[in-house]
Amino acid sequence: MTRVFPIHDHHIRHSRTLIQSLKHIDDDSIATSLALSCQSMQEFRAGGLFINGGGNNHTASIFSLLLLDLILIIVVTRILRILFKPLKQPELGGIILGPSVLGRHGWFKRNVMPEAAEFLVNNLGIMGFMFFVFIYGVKCDPSLLKKSGKMHLYTALVGISIPSMLTFLVSLYMRKNMDKELSRIASLGVISAYFGITTFPVVHNILKELNLINSHVGRMALSMALIGDAIGTCSIVVFEAGKHGETGTKHAIWYTISLVLVLMFIMFCVRPMMMWIHKNTPEGHPVEQSYVVVILLGVFVLGFVTDMLGMAIANGPLWLGLVIPDGPPLGATIVEKSKTIMTDFLLPFSFLMVGTHTDVFAMSEIDWSHLEPLFFMVLTGYLTKFFSTWVATFYWQLPFRDGLALSLMMSLRGQVELIMFVHFMDKKIIKIPGFTLLVLMTAVLTATFTPLISIVYDPTRPYIVNQRRNIQHHLPNTKLSMVLCIQDDESINGLINVLDISNPNPNRPFIVHTVRLFELVGRASPLFIDHDNQEMPSNYQWMHIVNVLRRYQELKGKFVELKFFTVVSLKQMMFQDICLIALENEASLIILPFKKTHVSNKGMIHTINSQVLNHAPCSVGILVDKGSNNLIEMMAAARNIAAAPSSLRRFGRRYAMLFLGGADAREALVYADMIAANQDASLTVIRFLSANYVGDKEREKKLDDGIVTWFWVKNETNNRVRYREVVVKNGEETIASILAMNNNDNDGDEDYDLWIVGRKQGINPVLLTGLSEWSESEELGLIGDYIASEDFPSSGSVLVIHQQIVRG
Repeated sequence: MTRVFPIHDHHIRHSRTLIQSLKHIDDDSIATSLALSCQSMQEFRAGGLFINGGGNNHTASIFSLLLLDLILIIVVTRILRILFKPLKQPELGGIILGPSVLGRHGWFKRNVMPEAAEFLVNNLGIMGFMFFVFIYGVKCDPSLLKKSGKMHLYTALVGISIPSMLTFLVSLYMRKNMDKELSRIASLGVISAYFGITTFPVVHNILKELNLINSHVGRMALSMALIGDAIGTCSIVVFEAGKHGETGTKHAIWYTISLVLVLMFIMFCVRPMMMWIHKNTPEGHPVEQSYVVVILLGVFVLGFVTDMLGMAIANGPLWLGLVIPDGPPLGATIVEKSKTIMTDFLLPFSFLMVGTHTDVFAMSEIDWSHLEPLFFMVLTGYLTKFFSTWVATFYWQLPFRDGLALSLMMSLRGQVELIMFVHFMDKKIIKIPGFTLLVLMTAVLTATFTPLISIVYDPTRPYIVNQRRNIQHHLPNTKLSMVLCIQDDESINGLINVLDISNPNPNRPFIVHTVRLFELVGRASPLFIDHDNQEMPSNYQWMHIVNVLRRYQELKGKFVELKFFTVVSLKQMMFQDICLIALENEASLIILPFKKTHVSNKGMIHTINSQVLNHAPCSVGILVDKGSNNLIEMMAAARNIAAAPSSLRRFGRRYAMLFLGGADAREALVYADMIAANQDASLTVIRFLSANYVGDKEREKKLDDGIVTWFWVKNETNNRVRYREVVVKNGEETIASILAMNNNDNDGDEDYDLWIVGRKQGINPVLLTGLSEWSESEELGLIGDYIASEDFPSSGSVLVIHQQIVRG
C-alpha cells in the first residue's frame, strides 16, 4: 500500500519520494513490504508579484492560483459554450480542468490545482450554488402551483411516481452489490426520487435559450417542473431527517424542530420585512442599496444556519429567495445586482468544483460490479421518466409532436442535479467513481435531448394559417378584429389616434384586443393575463392606460369593443403571445408602435416588431408616431370627453398614401379607403409607376391595377380624395417625387398628418434602385424608413402596412 505524509521542511520546494522497505513479521512469520511515499506540502502564501523575489514560483501564492483558476475556467467554459452551444453543458469546462483531462498531468496538478487551491475552489463553488438556488427562489412564483391545471398535475405525478418506484425496485434487486452507504434505504429512496423529478431552474434555463418559454408546451413544462420542485424539496427534507435518524431518534427529532423553527422565522419574520420593502419602494425607483446589501448578506447567514443545524446548505438561500416578491421592484433589483457575481464569478468555480470530482480514470480503476447497480438505476430512471411522461400525454390527447417535446423537456438535467450529486458526495452516499458516472450520464442525456427538442417542436407552427386574415379580404358588414400592442406609456397616444382614424362605424365595428407588454425581469415564469378572467398583478399595473382607453370606448359607443391583456415575457419571445392573441381572436391587423430615436427600449421594440412581422397570422401595421402629446394630456382629454371629444384626435384630417405596388401596397390602399370614409378626412393617393414598365411583374401589375381601379371607382365622386400617378426611373426619382409632393401639396397649408405606405412585398425593384444603403430600420421598408427619418421634412406620423403572408 502507499501512504502520503507531509514534510514540514520550509526549504524543500519539490516533491520527493522516500521508499522504505519495512519488515513486519506477523503471527505466521510472513514478511510484508510496505512502500511509503512521502510528499512535501508546498508552501503557499497570500502574497503576490511584489513580494515574490529571487525567482520564486509565483504560483506558490494562493491568491495568484485562485485568479489563474478563475481565468482558466471562464475562458474554457466560454469557448466550450460557443463550440457546444446546442448541447447546453456548462460543466464541461470544469471537467476539462479536472483529473479527467488536464488535472491528470502532474505539473498541472502541482502548479495550477494543488490541494490548497482546490480547497478554495470547492468552497467558492458551494457559494456559487448557494447563489444559484437563491436567485432561482427570487425569480420563482410559488403561487403558480395553485393555478396548475389537472393535466399539468396528473402528468407531473405520473412522470415522478413511475420512474421513482421502478428505480427503487431495481435498486432493491441489486442492493447486495452496493456499497454500505448507498445500500441504505434512505439513500436508495432519495436517489430514486431524484430520477423522477425535473427541476424548474434547469427546464427554465434551457427553454430560455431555445426561446420556448412562451410556447404552449414550454408553459406546460415549466408548470410541471414547479410541481416537481415542490415534491423534490419535501423529498430532500425527508431524506435529511432519515439520515439523522440513522444515528439516533433524538437527532431526527432535533432536526425536525430546527427545521420548523427556521421555516417559522423565515415566514413570520423575514417575509413581512421583504413585503414592507417591496411596498414602500416607489414605482419606477430603485430599491435602497442598504436593503439589497442586507438581503445578499442574508444568503450567507441562512446558508450558515441551515448547514450548522444539519440541513442542506442550499436550503436556507432557497427559502430566503422564495419569500422575496418576484418581479419589480424588489425581485428585479436583487436579480440585477447579484446576476453578474453569480454567473461570471461564482458559478465558474461551481463547475470547476464539479470537474475536480469527475474522474473517468477512477471509474476504470474499480471493478464494474461496484458501478453496475448505480448504472442500471440511472438507466431505468431516465428511460422511464421519458416514456411515462410521453404515455401520459396521450391520455390528454396532446398532439404527437407536442407530447414528444414535453417528454424531452421533462427529462432534462442540469445545474440542480450537479448540486444534488455534490450533496450525495458530502453525505458519502456515492464516491468519486459513482459521482463521475452520474455526471457523465446526465451530460450525455441533456446533450442528446436538447437538440431533439428544437428538431421536434416548432413553437411558431400554430401561427401558420392558410386562410386570408387581412383587411383587403375582410368580409364587409362584419366586426374587424385588431390587436393593439402597447410597449410604454408614450405609445398610447398615437395608437389611439390610429384607432380613431380607422373609422369604426355601424357597418364595420371594431373589436380591439389591447395588449400591454412588460419585459420579464426578476422572475422566471412568463405571465399571460386575460383581464376578463384574471386580476391584474400589482407588479404590472397599467390602469391609467386602461382608463384612457375605456374613455375612448365610451366616446365611440357600440362601434368599439375593447379587450385587455397583460403579457410579461422576455423581449425575444413576446411575439409568441401577440401572435397567439391574433390567432385565437381571428384578428385581421396587428398594430405595433415604433420609435426612431431617443427611446430607452428601442432594442426591445425592434426585436418585437421584427419577430411579429416574420410570424404574424394576419397583417401588421407599424406606427411611427412623431407627435408630442403625452399621456398626461391624453388623460386630461379623457376626463372631459363630453366637452371636447376632438381632443383625442391629434392626427388632424390630411392623409397621404404612397402606392408603390405589391401586396403590402394593396393592403395599405384598402386601409386608406377606410380612412377616406371619414367625413372630415382629406386623402391623397400617389401611385408610382416604372418608366416603360421596366421591372414590372405581370401578375403583380394586374393585381395592382385591379385594386387601384376598385379604389378609384368607389371614391370617384368623393371630393376629399385625390389620386395621381407618377412615372419614375429609379429610387432617386422616387424620393424626389415624394419630396415634391410634400412641398407642393402643403404650400401654404398644414403638413400631412399621417403617411401611409406598404412595407416591401411585391414592390418593383426599379422604384427603389440605389436606396438600400439609406435604410436603418428594416422592419419599415425602404420608403417607410425614409419618410419616418429626421431627414424627411415632415412632422406627420407614418403607418407602414405589411400584408399577411399566407403559409401552409
